[in-house]
Amino acid sequence: MSEPVTAHGRSLPKTLDQLVASGWKSKTVKDELRCNFLKALSSGEALYPGIIGYEDTVIPELNIAILAGHDLLFLGEKGQAKSRLMRTLVRFLDEYVPYLDLPDIPVHEDPLQPITAQAKAYLAATPSEKVPIGWWHRDERYVERLAPGTKFADIIGEIDPSKLTGGVSMGSEAALHFGLIPRMHRGIFAMNELPELDELVQVGLFNILEERDVQIRGYPIRFDLDIFIMFSANPGTYNRSGKVIPQLKDRIGSIIQTHYPKERDIGIQILFQESGFDLGGEHPVQVPYFMMEIIEEITAQARTSKYVDQASGVSARFSLSNYRTMVASARHRAVILGEPLAVPRISDLGHLAASSLGKLELDLMGSHQMSERKVLEALIASAIKVVFEKYVSEYGLGEIAEIFNKGVRIEVGDLLPSESYADRLQHVPPVWNTAFEVNASEHPAIRASCVEFVLAGLYSMDRISRASKHGKVQYEM
Repeated sequence: MSEPVTAHGRSLPKTLDQLVASGWKSKTVKDELRCNFLKALSSGEALYPGIIGYEDTVIPELNIAILAGHDLLFLGEKGQAKSRLMRTLVRFLDEYVPYLDLPDIPVHEDPLQPITAQAKAYLAATPSEKVPIGWWHRDERYVERLAPGTKFADIIGEIDPSKLTGGVSMGSEAALHFGLIPRMHRGIFAMNELPELDELVQVGLFNILEERDVQIRGYPIRFDLDIFIMFSANPGTYNRSGKVIPQLKDRIGSIIQTHYPKERDIGIQILFQESGFDLGGEHPVQVPYFMMEIIEEITAQARTSKYVDQASGVSARFSLSNYRTMVASARHRAVILGEPLAVPRISDLGHLAASSLGKLELDLMGSHQMSERKVLEALIASAIKVVFEKYVSEYGLGEIAEIFNKGVRIEVGDLLPSESYADRLQHVPPVWNTAFEVNASEHPAIRASCVEFVLAGLYSMDRISRASKHGKVQYEM
């Protein structure tokens, strides 16, 4: 690995005397975060890249908490970017911080303010020009842990039996095997799903938040720990009596409450950003906006459905998985049929069970023994109706409905050629191009997608009938 350098390309100090001569000053982690955050805020740069929909709600509260120097709890249901927000804060650390580069010291010691007896003794006995300095990159100063299964020794520490047999006193810090939190001295520690953490470990965290010291097996080994601590939790479990000890709750500086997208268009923006799908290449895909709206509306319907356990929540990953399945189904069809362009249709939603089952937790009281598949089918039907009604109210679509009112019978299916739709609909009404933001007459695959949307929408409004047979669906008056 190449030696770290400053932003101006200068090599960083390698010994303590060089570090002192450079003018470097010690800062706590929270002061470091606050200082760099203020620089970013005053410069007008994007503070939390990739975070969408929180500009007027979550972000202001998080900004203030950082400036206040608080330890944080991100409180929200699954799939609300809690972990992403925690990881994003690393960007407000200095790019590098110096530490005593000694193999036997278990923490990244501040060369000017060491906390272990070993480091203090070494500095007292060693000339500054011979004290080696290493540099710790900010990406390595963040560690994250999932609460279930985490033991006291994992994050706080334990007495090391091998050191006791070597003659070290049990009450000495030299007898300790350090856990993650002491090892992250001068860094950031994040704990996901706090309510699932064992009560004994919560007591250890409470002591660190209160006194910033470490106590193991009743031995108060005091360190002036410098650490920024964050937690995440689901409201349903965090607010449940007995899940988090009151003393720990009381020591958390700020609670940042997250939420699902408040508007469908925001959810679609997140979907586009997170999908990671290349729609181009040898087998290109064009996704009509109304199909994106339906995918996101399915998730919105699930988040309000009486059949779904709302205490569990419905993650943004639900939308993401369904979007990928829909695109994959369209591309699969195009390759099999040799069509040059893949365009998702309503019939592609028939494959969503594969990406949805297991992601919905049913409300056993509300679902009345409905299967997860039946609940999903109801959610898809509701989503199509909601989205289609928007298009009807905004664009009328009367000309389109009139075509099908004249007795046109159309069979649809995820593996039917696009040309089969074009044969039944020779002339595309002008309103289609306005309503769908795509030119339905320019390509048979686009027309097929529009036709299926209109048919499914008219059926949802009880304007036409539908019959299913052998995996294919037929619409007629």
